[in-house]
Amino acid sequence: MPPETALAPAGAAKPDAAGSRTQARARAARNHKILVYGARILLLVGLLGLWEWLARAAVIDPFNFSMPSKIWDQITQWAVNGTPQGSLVEQVWYTLYEALLGWVIGVLAGVVLGIALGRVRFLADVLGPYIKVLNALPRIVLAPIFLIWFGLGPASKVASAVVLVFFPVFFNAFQGAREVDRNLVANSRILGASNRQVTLQVVIPSATSWIFTSLHVSFGFALIGAIVGEYIGATKGLGLLVSASQGTFNAAGVYAAMVILAVVALLAEGLLAFLEKRLFRWKPDDSGAAR
Repeated sequence: MPPETALAPAGAAKPDAAGSRTQARARAARNHKILVYGARILLLVGLLGLWEWLARAAVIDPFNFSMPSKIWDQITQWAVNGTPQGSLVEQVWYTLYEALLGWVIGVLAGVVLGIALGRVRFLADVLGPYIKVLNALPRIVLAPIFLIWFGLGPASKVASAVVLVFFPVFFNAFQGAREVDRNLVANSRILGASNRQVTLQVVIPSATSWIFTSLHVSFGFALIGAIVGEYIGATKGLGLLVSASQGTFNAAGVYAAMVILAVVALLAEGLLAFLEKRLFRWKPDDSGAAR
């Protein structure tokens, strides 16, 4: 018997066996991903096909419910010939600009105030009731007020996006600051860290995962704020397309604007997910935990 074989532990796995198991797990994960994407595509095609058939068979009213083929024709017409308010790219960019600006402002305000109130008990005691009252207000109804204050320009839409984004980010940042491991804070104090160093080097990194959780939801809220503001009153944007299509009883136009908005939201969600993976590469993948 070779000496290296005799010295090997009885229960030790051979390197080639471990490599085979790793390859099998990777292959199974890849097949599962393909299966999931295939099922998603089939479900979408099935729903769109059923919708098209029901409309063409007059089971549902095609005037009110439209049909996928007419929606696609409307998107193509806007892309090729433009909209009454200008090119389609301009309308998408206008809405995206308002949503992005409102999202950035809302995220920054929510993170700063959330961390500050999570770290300073006095501020939380003083401002907490006011924030709870503001959070209880139906924030969508503030859009007409912002329209009166800031006019038809992008400022009113940005304000609507800010108020929708701020609260989910604030509460996640606040909770993340409160949930920091006290042992980490105590150890940093023992090592001589100041309050500023504890906040920047311990609290904020620990709360980052909480904050990123809210970013996925909050960008959708930013789009909603911009769209609602444009729907109420604007000179450009996807919300104005929805309003104009509704005013002319163009159901295909309403659905077409919603489809474009959904594509923008999905692209933004994909970008956020990519950034989160890049920032949190140290976290284990839980995708297979339930299997």
